[in-house]
Amino acid sequence: MHEIDIHNKVLSSDLSLQLRVSEDTIRRDLQELDDGGIHTKVHGGALSKSFHFTLKNNKVYSQPEKKIIAEKARQLIHDGMFVLLSGGTTIIELIKSLPAELNATFITVSIPTALELLDHPTAEVIFIGNKLLKNAQMSVGAEVIKRLSEIKCDLCFLGTNSIDSEAGITDLDLEVIEVKRAMINCADKVISLSISKKLNTVQRMTVCKIEEIDMIITELDPSDESLKPYLDKGLTII
Repeated sequence: MHEIDIHNKVLSSDLSLQLRVSEDTIRRDLQELDDGGIHTKVHGGALSKSFHFTLKNNKVYSQPEKKIIAEKARQLIHDGMFVLLSGGTTIIELIKSLPAELNATFITVSIPTALELLDHPTAEVIFIGNKLLKNAQMSVGAEVIKRLSEIKCDLCFLGTNSIDSEAGITDLDLEVIEVKRAMINCADKVISLSISKKLNTVQRMTVCKIEEIDMIITELDPSDESLKPYLDKGLTII
């Protein structure tokens, strides 16, 4: 449950190795969690309820920490900016924290992010659509990547699955990774939003090297010792 909540999506094979039990045992446990409405079992693994965000299901893991991150992040957004947003509950908390009078343009591929932005009174909202990836609730594919390549944004805020000072930002889903890479390439500054529990964790596929992002925002004080490896890589820590 801890691994699912932190990383939002896990593979049965990875949990089997980490917990040193058979995949059959993992599958049975994931089914039990699904039957109890605690997490969502999918082919090959499971999703957290907070990851599969809907208007009716707004359970948020580590919400107090994500609210702190949101308050820090919103101070970087100013009138007239073009801001690119990924998906995830930390991004949703960022949108909720935006001042009502902010006049900026927000671009996203995430359905929950776009829906949350619709409630903002003055924000301009651009949704880039194509094939929808149901589990991630976002648009993916070549057309999305092409359209992102034609945009130049001031800031890109990335909801982050796993981040490590050596391995960089990593994830599990190739289609999501391809879109996130395109997002990174079209922004002047790239900002990783990550609760501290995701620091020093690694998934199977690379989104980007740590040097490809400019800033990390966590709920921790920037002087926290756990953030020093990222500071040593030249990143700005907030």
